[in-house]
Amino acid sequence: MPTIEVILAITAGLLVLSILASKASYWTGVPALLLFLTIGMQVGSDGPGNITFDNPNLTQSVGVVALTFILFSGGLDSDWSRIRSILRPGLSLANLGVLLSASLVGGFSILVLGFTPIEGLLLGAIVSSTDAAAVFSVMRSRDVQLRGDLEPLVEFESGSNDPVAVFLTIGLTGMLVSQASIGQLALGFVVQMALGAALGYGFGRLMVIVVNWVRLNQEGLYPALTIALMLLTYSGTALLGGNGFLAIYIAGIVMGNRDFVHKRSILRFHDGLAWLMQIAMFLTLGLQVFPSRLLPIAGAGLLISAFLIFVARPISVFISLAFTRFSISDKLLVSWMGLRGAVPIVLATYPLLAGVPQADTIFHLVFFIVLTSVMLQGTSIPQVANWLGLQDHQQRSYHYPQEFVPTVGTGSQLIELTVTPQAQAVGRALMELGLPRNALVVSVTRNNDGLIPSGGTIFEAGDQVVVLADQESLELVPRLFQNQER
Repeated sequence: MPTIEVILAITAGLLVLSILASKASYWTGVPALLLFLTIGMQVGSDGPGNITFDNPNLTQSVGVVALTFILFSGGLDSDWSRIRSILRPGLSLANLGVLLSASLVGGFSILVLGFTPIEGLLLGAIVSSTDAAAVFSVMRSRDVQLRGDLEPLVEFESGSNDPVAVFLTIGLTGMLVSQASIGQLALGFVVQMALGAALGYGFGRLMVIVVNWVRLNQEGLYPALTIALMLLTYSGTALLGGNGFLAIYIAGIVMGNRDFVHKRSILRFHDGLAWLMQIAMFLTLGLQVFPSRLLPIAGAGLLISAFLIFVARPISVFISLAFTRFSISDKLLVSWMGLRGAVPIVLATYPLLAGVPQADTIFHLVFFIVLTSVMLQGTSIPQVANWLGLQDHQQRSYHYPQEFVPTVGTGSQLIELTVTPQAQAVGRALMELGLPRNALVVSVTRNNDGLIPSGGTIFEAGDQVVVLADQESLELVPRLFQNQER
């Protein structure tokens, strides 16, 4: 058994290699996640590193925890105003699209590769969903910016279709092991999705309330608090019978689209944490794979990969988006952006742990399919987007919380106000005031000392407040700081 110092040294070395690999992905165009997987394979049992690792249970646990952080971060970064316009087609892709992909790949596996019906459908379910970690990683690292509603559509699909694939995989695995019925599977699906959505929304609202109410003395404690609330959301939903992955993604969207204390620093923290989780997850998945077992199934893997990429995925996209305003070019790009990543590999550990026949073959087939998808689709997304004329080359203007970048236009003025004892602002934080969007608190002076205002700044009677606002907001702002009605 290696000492803790040796384990820490190996962990540090792998992290450094992975971070350098992410830098290399910018130069080579190879997605960073593929490089993370490669590093894991190289240091694993069949690689030069010769680290013996064959622990599907630990691999699954690492994957579940990492996906929780990744989905929550993806939800935090999602702008609801953009999601609202693509909600219906996004839900269609995330549900109907997954079911169609699973059925088509399952049928192909049964007819061509000789799997039993349940085993074929299980394989189809495992590879049916696009992967949030893969999509977010490729789009950010390759600076992919798509026109119109395509970008929020692809990101929403990748973040919300995992629950369906997870449920199908667990349900079909249960049918193989315990002979559960299709009726039980369908009922469980409805219950899990409904509870996941409802609890995710509720927990998301609760997160905002708790973060704003607790008023911690140290800013560094707020990220720790959000981690605790995030883990409570996933585990609480799962324990109550809902889908934890759906809940954590919805909670992230709800929280990310509301104002809360230290929002910018919390968003940055979770973005960095999501990258760390991606590295840990892909390294662990790479360690779990035995490259020597990939060669015997390479032929079958290529057949399924080709069918999934060029047949199943396009058919599911075109049917799911049949009655929408998206053009043929839009649908072709959405089809090509159906990246498979860590989620299918994590799902492939469920049959392994359940002792399903051919589970090891299914696991390595899934890994081969993921490698093919990332290598072919992940490296060519910018080129395909340009070829279809859907790449947005204009400078992207990012949305930040009101407390950081208000939309103050021409004709704005600076006004100085003294907070009266009975004003609405007394005892409240800046972000709780409902300040007009086109107004910015520039400075706060208290007892002749200047304060740098932030979302958590709490006003006191006698504070001198300088506000930059447009003409319309000039009438509203004084009511907050000098209104006699509480």
